[in-house]
Amino acid sequence: MRLLARREHSRRELLDKLALRGFERDEAGPVIDELTEHNWQNDDRYAECYVRDRIAKGYGPIRIAYELQQRGISDTDLDAQAEEHGGWSNLALDVYLRKYDEEKSLTPNEWTKRSRFLQQRGFSGEMIKRVFAELKIKLNSRGG
Repeated sequence: MRLLARREHSRRELLDKLALRGFERDEAGPVIDELTEHNWQNDDRYAECYVRDRIAKGYGPIRIAYELQQRGISDTDLDAQAEEHGGWSNLALDVYLRKYDEEKSLTPNEWTKRSRFLQQRGFSGEMIKRVFAELKIKLNSRGG
């Protein structure tokens, strides 16, 4: 209960933490089942909180999905939560603009470096192409 009082945890996280503290997984499982029955532990609620937090920190769908999978969550609708923030393309553009300014002339190496930054954040190649296309449109509309 103390673990859940601090923050949401997935079922797998609770099992892992209890195992590290010396509890057998087959003994901890029924206890976690009871917590789930009382809705004190809920993987859907955990996933929603986790996705919201990672989006706010500027991470993309590929990385978030991977991190959730590592925590035992395999089926969640990331796109629905991203739409609350204007969609993944807008989020990728926001992440880019927080890190970099809108320079007019960039070397190919600099474009590659910035693209790699967005990839490491978990945005797809298609999303990154849209970010750069949007930036070019913005720069051209300013007369640059």
